[in-house]
Amino acid sequence: MEQDYRPWGFYQVLADEPDHKVKRIVVYPGKRLSLQRHRHREEHWYVLSGQALVTRGQDQISLKKGDAVDIPQGALHRIENLGSEDVIFIEVQSGEYFGEDDIERIEDDFGRI
Repeated sequence: MEQDYRPWGFYQVLADEPDHKVKRIVVYPGKRLSLQRHRHREEHWYVLSGQALVTRGQDQISLKKGDAVDIPQGALHRIENLGSEDVIFIEVQSGEYFGEDDIERIEDDFGRI
């Protein structure tokens, strides 16, 4: 299965259907994704391993193995790896469009705004 590498880790697309997309995402220790939002999809994250801190709007949510969080369409969000092992989670996207160009970055540690 092909992996798509990013500065924070990598992901694999497990399913890409007209009504949903599923990714397995790995975030390296000390790294975080950009603070972002999506106009065309909502997301559900289920943590498989590691210690994560999720920002969703004004909320800071700690997650560990077995925890899950929903990201509503249009909500500002990011996930950060606070631990010493990889954070691995499954992302289920639902909505009308799942392209990578539906990422609106607000803050980014890697200059991708």
